[in-house]
Amino acid sequence: MYDIELVSQGEGNFAFDMPLIIIGGGACGLVAALACADQGVECVVLERDTFPRGSTFMSSGFIPAADTYFQKNAGVQDSPAIMARDIMEKNHHEADPAIVGALADQSGSVIEWLADRHNIPFELVEGFLYPGHTRMRMHCTPRRTGEELMAFLIQAVEEVGIPLICDAEVQTLCVDGQDNIMGVVYSRPDGQVERIGCEALILACNGFGGNQALVEKYIPAMKDGLYYGHEGNKGAALLWGQKLKAATGDLGAYQGHGSLAVPHQILISWAAMMQGGIQINCLGQRFSNENNGYSEQAANVLNQPDGVAWNLFDARIHEELMNFEDYRNAYETGAVKIYESLDQIAQDLDIPRDNLTETFAEIENSRKNQSPDGFGRTMNPDQAISAPYYLIKVTGALFHTQGGLDVDATARVKKSSGQLFSNLFAAGGAARGVSGSNDSGYLSGNGLLSAVVLGKIAGTNAALLVKT
Repeated sequence: MYDIELVSQGEGNFAFDMPLIIIGGGACGLVAALACADQGVECVVLERDTFPRGSTFMSSGFIPAADTYFQKNAGVQDSPAIMARDIMEKNHHEADPAIVGALADQSGSVIEWLADRHNIPFELVEGFLYPGHTRMRMHCTPRRTGEELMAFLIQAVEEVGIPLICDAEVQTLCVDGQDNIMGVVYSRPDGQVERIGCEALILACNGFGGNQALVEKYIPAMKDGLYYGHEGNKGAALLWGQKLKAATGDLGAYQGHGSLAVPHQILISWAAMMQGGIQINCLGQRFSNENNGYSEQAANVLNQPDGVAWNLFDARIHEELMNFEDYRNAYETGAVKIYESLDQIAQDLDIPRDNLTETFAEIENSRKNQSPDGFGRTMNPDQAISAPYYLIKVTGALFHTQGGLDVDATARVKKSSGQLFSNLFAAGGAARGVSGSNDSGYLSGNGLLSAVVLGKIAGTNAALLVKT
């Protein structure tokens, strides 16, 4: 599986040819297809699942973008330069600045293009900033779920008339002696094998979080962690790329999340922390600065006794979280516990009362004196936590990988020699992202930024290549 077949010009035995093939029907592949169609170029999307989902389906569906009219209407002043600075500061200046600049520069226009041309009903997430962002720039659909975002993208693709072939698992890339992509071979559930030729190929088939061997090799810190990503993320793009001697980068980078409700496996928005909530372990103690980010918090939570923690917040935050469908689902399924006092928490959850009292004394001292606590977090003076208390048991999880094939600012894949493949493009989880080399460089929304904006860049440039 995930093989390379050497073919000569005119000898691929393809059933038919398409100008452009896109492997992967998640947000990245669908946006790339829409961009291709806008250029008047035919394409086909090959999706391994029976129904297109991808990692986007399991996400909150938040896409960061700068200088949009959604921001302007809300009085938010932002720019691509500010957004690029935020991304680079979070990834410790380890990401390719050319890619970061391209994504930031085009992010606003891509969101507006999807809204205006393809009727994606975006809105700006207001009221709080995600860790590392200095401006409110998260855009989402009304229900604030990746499932809804995918539904709108699928509808847009159907309305344009782009063929989306599901239950099509690509196994082999066909190349000639000069590393030009000539076509692909894919299989159907009944065992039928089909071959399609192409003039250009986009890899939009995400990362390798679902491949345990690759996780152990490149992200050993998460080899025993829960994987809460799409099960189809087996590293196809990476494995093909390595066989083609493609350049790769930041394979140790990933997006974790330190707030997955257990045993319910429902994602709890990090808005709970940004609004003043905290995380405690079973000893009643905090163990990190929750405002550093939810990605690096995954490992922090897993390092606690039994690999779990408790999100702790109050009614004010609860009301804000009710705007998120995932949280409403968690609330309705009993994941949220409510207590009238710290004594009740200590008794019911078997947490040392003295530790809990000391924890609250420390955060209250930080809030009143506006001084950093022992973890470097300064509590907002307007965000005191008061009874009744809301708690959710959570664990840390690996969501998706952030490293992959190295690409240039047009999304064309680089060779290990430094040259470019003539007609091979990659985006989303298949490509090297903008999160640096590990988990601490992930800025909220980086995954969908790479999927949607780099997907648009890949689709546009692959289509322009085919047209020339």
